[in-house]
Amino acid sequence: MSTAPAAASSGKHSAPPTKTIYLVSYPKIIFMYPTLLMAFFAGLWLTFRPNDAEAKHFLSTAFLFVFAINLTIFSFDFPRTTSLTVFFFLAAAVMGVLLLFKWNDQILPALSNLLKAFQPEANATFYMTITGILSLIYVFVLINVQFDYWEVTPNELLHHHGLLSNLERFSAPNLKIDKEINDVFEYMLLRSGRLILHPSNEPRAIVLENVLCINAREAQITGMLGALQVKVVASNARTTAEG
Repeated sequence: MSTAPAAASSGKHSAPPTKTIYLVSYPKIIFMYPTLLMAFFAGLWLTFRPNDAEAKHFLSTAFLFVFAINLTIFSFDFPRTTSLTVFFFLAAAVMGVLLLFKWNDQILPALSNLLKAFQPEANATFYMTITGILSLIYVFVLINVQFDYWEVTPNELLHHHGLLSNLERFSAPNLKIDKEINDVFEYMLLRSGRLILHPSNEPRAIVLENVLCINAREAQITGMLGALQVKVVASNARTTAEG
């Protein structure tokens, strides 16, 4: 009899759980934002200094480097920190070898001449065009996710999709969640990962790719479901005591 008031008083000081959690699965194009930023910076620089030939060569080389890294992230998964370390080591080694051949003609003259002839150059219009294309794609992505997202409540898991706001309902109690971070690069860029939802009485799992801030979302859902389970257990205990 004395434990019930204590439990009730302790519940008053606990933080209320989040009532609604929104989950959005983004396409992989969102990881191209370093290329967007590099293109914007290069275009902005060359807009004010269009005749700087040295800057054009440097910015073009830097843009191609960032673009190549972005495509690598887009194409392959780096599931562990060791793979990330190996990738950076290989990239640094290749860059060092190319610079060595470029500035030492006596090692491989043909390769040195080829590297010296490599002088990429692009103007501000090119970079601003790339910036505009990627920005437009990002705008359409942001519009598209407004018509395809998931909503987690203490009682239900809701899937909103379609222009007419179609709705699918799943039971939230006893919902199991799995978190997977399959790419260290993608996690570094946007703290993203894969979230797998297992609703009760549902034979198939729901897989959400590229969920941003994956750790925070998992903590919010776990906190909500944990609070719900505690509430259910407390209600059952109270019913038993009254009986």
